[in-house]
Amino acid sequence: MNTPTLIGSLVFAFVLVVLIGVVIRLMMRGWRRRGQLQDALIGTLPTVPDTVGAPTVAATRGQYLGCTLAPKWNDRVVVGDLGYRTKAVLTRYPEGIMVQRSGARPIWIPADAVIAVRAERGIAGRTIPTRNHDGVLAIRWRLPSGTEIDTGFRADDRTEHGRWLEEEEQQG
Repeated sequence: MNTPTLIGSLVFAFVLVVLIGVVIRLMMRGWRRRGQLQDALIGTLPTVPDTVGAPTVAATRGQYLGCTLAPKWNDRVVVGDLGYRTKAVLTRYPEGIMVQRSGARPIWIPADAVIAVRAERGIAGRTIPTRNHDGVLAIRWRLPSGTEIDTGFRADDRTEHGRWLEEEEQQG
């Protein structure tokens, strides 16, 4: 390889690295700005109660897919740790629904805040191809700030979604 070609290659590589760095920085700035704008909408989450009754729907293992601003299934909430996917356990009690997330704070959804529990095809940029559109369990609920959000959960065994939908029919 001759010297001009080597220098040209190095300059090109340097420009490419700088360009990738700028793009990553802009993406991070956008994520933070979006979080600041949503902070007022979300406010503080309900606190987990000290005691709860016996579960009405047993613990369901799966993946927490994130929260979105209702009714926009693709408008991910990025405040705090609500926007990160993680393994989780979902349990329903008479007082509400507990989402225990791995590596993140638990989410408590009070029973009077639950608007609907339904099966969806996707949430928060995550679409699960299924025949009957039951790939994601979406829980729509109202925050203390008055904002409605959808919390997405995908059970490891999707047949367990049926237990949640049956319980919602009985509650509603």
